[in-house]
Amino acid sequence: MNLHHEKVRAQTRRHFFGQAGMGFGAMALNQLLAAEQQPGMKIPAKAKSIIYLHMAGSPSQIDLFENKPALAKFHGKDCPEEYLKGKRFAFIKGTPKMMGPVFDYKQRGQSGQWVSDLLPGLSSVIDDVCVIRSMHTDQFNHSPAQLLLQTGNPLLGYPSMGSWVNYGLGTENKNLPGFVVLASGGKTPSAGKSLWGSGFLPTLYQGVQCRTDGGDPILYLSDPKGMSRAVRRKTLDALKDLNEFQHQHVGDPETLTRISQYELAYRMQMSVPEVMDISKEPQHVLDLYGAKPGHVSNVETAADPRRLYKGDDPTFANNCVLARRLVENGVRFVQLYDWGWDHHGSSPGESIDETLPIKCEQIDRAVAGLIKDLKQRGLFEETLIVWGGEFGRTPMMQNNVNATLKPGFYGRDHHPHAFTMWMAGAGIKPGAYGQTDDIGYYIGENPVGIRDMQATILHLLGLDPHRFSFAYQGLDQRLIGPTDDGQVVKGILS
Repeated sequence: MNLHHEKVRAQTRRHFFGQAGMGFGAMALNQLLAAEQQPGMKIPAKAKSIIYLHMAGSPSQIDLFENKPALAKFHGKDCPEEYLKGKRFAFIKGTPKMMGPVFDYKQRGQSGQWVSDLLPGLSSVIDDVCVIRSMHTDQFNHSPAQLLLQTGNPLLGYPSMGSWVNYGLGTENKNLPGFVVLASGGKTPSAGKSLWGSGFLPTLYQGVQCRTDGGDPILYLSDPKGMSRAVRRKTLDALKDLNEFQHQHVGDPETLTRISQYELAYRMQMSVPEVMDISKEPQHVLDLYGAKPGHVSNVETAADPRRLYKGDDPTFANNCVLARRLVENGVRFVQLYDWGWDHHGSSPGESIDETLPIKCEQIDRAVAGLIKDLKQRGLFEETLIVWGGEFGRTPMMQNNVNATLKPGFYGRDHHPHAFTMWMAGAGIKPGAYGQTDDIGYYIGENPVGIRDMQATILHLLGLDPHRFSFAYQGLDQRLIGPTDDGQVVKGILS
């Protein structure tokens, strides 16, 4: 085999310009491996790790965090023209009816924050949480909004936040990946696995999805039947020799990435089963989360999981226990996706009055348990927790199917102008930040954009969001994009 000829034959115009923009592959890899030497990239860190809880589909802030008595007074009346003219909606047609909060609110904790009755668990730890009531985005459909939030760009092909963090900080445990993904709710988010892809970063930094359906935690991690660990070691040694030979002659940095992935997989064969086995947890810890080791929900393989949702489904709770075990063992970024929060009210299984309470019951005890467990282990002050969706829900009903409210079909459309997220743990000052207008349509004070959120997360992890970059196609690419839009939200920092 003439590897030089093979390289020329495989070289496409796209590959040529991609490599030309980066310089030689080896130079790019050296820059990558010398990340810690990049001037100004590192700053003092408050957080060692992050657990990001993404509610895919976007929960209704109006029914969970935004107590709006003025909106309740307009319930059932036509939406004023000023909130419709010139606006773009995913589904609303014509003039919808206003829709007040469906559930009761109370002021919770010493801070007196308004929280819905649907979240008693979170209410019990609300004094440890910073509720950001003034989030906004410029995307109003799921896939681009999720991509913007998680990768910094509404288009495909960009590294996920977890990949950026993994690239910048790596893992503290060489036997585990630096970025792990856990999913529940029966489906992956609308934007798919691109949400934990590495984009133009080396694939070594992409998220590793772990399964919780009773099979191997990671697909193809186990050796084939009849292959011993010693034989696997010899096989990997031979592959390493071949890959190093190819890299010497071709210079593609992805070849070295492939070597690293093989070696990590070999080490994970021993470490992952141990970490992923939540049955080793004491019963009182499992009860704290509402977790049930070994449970496999039929929701995870259903064609339409929403019609099968049960409030006592422990899948998300199990994932929260796993998240704590992973950060405890040195994993830097743990991403939990929970599908089923897209409550349009236009078909069975997606209503605010019936399905939202079920989804809240699935996650509420587990989220509170996660915060309490991290605190009692001394991990809360070094672990950043983020909770939220990709946008919010409208203060008016969705009317493209039903013109009037019907039980089991209460729904709200996508709303990018104002929504709620919360953060807790390392470097976060508990309380409330920002507010919306009287009906929750627009932000009233202290707006926080998607890039602001990203900049704040990187800052807390010790990465300067404005200098932390990767050279690609002639640009110093950043998670927060090329402009100065992304600013650290100092008002939420302790």
